[in-house]
Amino acid sequence: MKFARGLLLGLLALPLLASAEEIGSVSTVFKWVGPNDKIVVEAFDDPKVEGVTCYLSRAKTGGVKGGLGVAEDRAEASLACRQVGPIKFDPADLKDGDVVFQQRTSLVFKTMQVVRFLDKKRNTLVYLVYSDRVIDGSPQNAVTAIPILPWR
Repeated sequence: MKFARGLLLGLLALPLLASAEEIGSVSTVFKWVGPNDKIVVEAFDDPKVEGVTCYLSRAKTGGVKGGLGVAEDRAEASLACRQVGPIKFDPADLKDGDVVFQQRTSLVFKTMQVVRFLDKKRNTLVYLVYSDRVIDGSPQNAVTAIPILPWR
């Protein structure tokens, strides 16, 4: 019963996460059958912080498995978040470790996610990207920070 409730709550929360727009990609490995392996650059806006856009680059596996959506993508990713307008948010709505973006990177058990932290002492938003699995995750990660400054 608890599992079903958790699954339902998770599905209801999905629309609250940001969706990514593909900016571009480059092929890294030629595949005879199916799409090539590539590095994809995606952009997404923080759904709770107006004026912030994040750019994520990640590996996407090609071939037959990649074309069918059953390949497991690598855990490496790079992240750069930038202020693109006046930063506006309600501090009461932000919780440390909130998931801002989530992307499935294998058929079932692996996800790449971006989480947000608010460094109140330094007046800075900090974003972290990492990959996890049901059983074990990856220590590979990337971090970026945006000082909260007036927009000119």
